[in-house]
Amino acid sequence: MRLTTKGRYAVMAMADIAANCCGRPVTLADIADRQSISLSYLEQLFCKLRRQGLVQSARGPGGGYRLARSPEETRITDIIQAVDEPVLGCRDAGEPGGDVTDVLWTALAREIERFLDSVSLADLSNGRLARELLAAEPRRVAVGE
Repeated sequence: MRLTTKGRYAVMAMADIAANCCGRPVTLADIADRQSISLSYLEQLFCKLRRQGLVQSARGPGGGYRLARSPEETRITDIIQAVDEPVLGCRDAGEPGGDVTDVLWTALAREIERFLDSVSLADLSNGRLARELLAAEPRRVAVGE
């Protein structure tokens, strides 16, 4: 899997805005402090997020960033794609020169993308995802099953 810090930090920053905006812009300095992310790194990410229409900037005193869409409408895949992060790097199944496991990695990539597309920013900021994951009973697979 190839989910890098760029995609992870973009999701963290967007979740921070969703949790802390309260109708006013959030500064990158505040996000950097709360999330322990470099301010210059956040500036690079937010240029991409703004270009893709996920955040809006407000200049001047009291300025910062706010979400351009509601947290319910913003999918995790939107954020990752905005910062140009592939979820999983693998060859397409059946591509020449591929090996027998390519179909496995392709299927996994589709599942990851499907899962991330099912999660909204609201699911992260309101704790729904955490509650569902904690409530889910882990399925144990016995060897030879």
